[in-house]
Amino acid sequence: MNWIYLLLAGCFEVGFTFCIGKTKESVAPVSYYWYVGFLISLAFGMWLLIKATQTLPIGTSYAIFTGIGAVGTVLVGIFVFNEPATFMRMFFITTLILSIIGLKIASH
Repeated sequence: MNWIYLLLAGCFEVGFTFCIGKTKESVAPVSYYWYVGFLISLAFGMWLLIKATQTLPIGTSYAIFTGIGAVGTVLVGIFVFNEPATFMRMFFITTLILSIIGLKIASH
């Protein structure tokens, strides 16, 4: 169950970075909704990370949490914010995904 908490925490990290991106594109009062979304995503993400680290190693948990956030944020940037999907970006995202899988396999 704690791995599910960790996966969800990483998804909420993607959520709060998405909200950061949307605040750049918005003006008040709409931008305030994105700020609230940021705070809610941040709170849930941290709460789920805390729940996951109650039984999982903190080093592995945090690395996976930030890895999911990094991969998800780059993908959101590509698909939502029209950032470039260059070969090098995709190559390093792939190596990051493989590293996340490796940490999961190496954890007890």
